[in-house]
Formats: sequence, structure tokens, C-alpha cells
Amino acid sequence: MATHHATPGEVVNLETWAEDLATDQTKAIVKTEEMEIIRLVIPAGKDIPNHKVSGPITVHCIKGRIEFTAMGATQELAQGELLHLMPGEPHSVKSDRKCSRLINDYI
Repeated sequence: MATHHATPGEVVNLETWAEDLATDQTKAIVKTEEMEIIRLVIPAGKDIPNHKVSGPITVHCIKGRIEFTAMGATQELAQGELLHLMPGEPHSVKSDRKCSRLINDYI
């Protein structure tokens, strides 16, 4: 079955999406030629090694906490906090508990 992507004008309740964190997986919410919005579920203890993307990104911690390293600094993002990076900025993520974050990647 194909993944449902939100259509223009469709309301997406991110808090409801975070309620099923224990059983849910990573999924794309919106995908167009210009951008992709992904809800990324990170299992406890999982690290996402240093990487970069070609466009600017925003990272919004929906649930839990993540340790986010970019631009020579490590910061902790808590539920409800957001940051953005310019294109090509290397970054990595660590999580000590299962968490969910929203990634908006401009392609």
C-alpha cells in the first residue's frame, strides 16, 4: 500500500501523530518537487551519524529529546523546540530515549 502524503490544504495534527510513537515508524507527511516533510522516529540509543543534505532543513522535536550536533556545537532539543540549518550543513543526532522529530527538507 502506498504511503498517504498530505494534500494541499489538508490539516495534519502532529500531536496526534506523536501519540502512536511506541508502534509507529518513520513516514513522509508531505512530498513535492521542492520539499519533503518527514516524521522521523528515532529508537532509544540510536545515533544518526554525521551527514548533510543539499537544501536547507528545519528540525522540530515533536516528542522526547534529541541531542543535535551542527555548526560546531551540540544542543539538546526538547519537545516543541525547532532549529534550522542552511544547505549542506553537516549534522548528527543522538537519542537516549525513543523520540519523534519532524524534518522539513527543501530539495
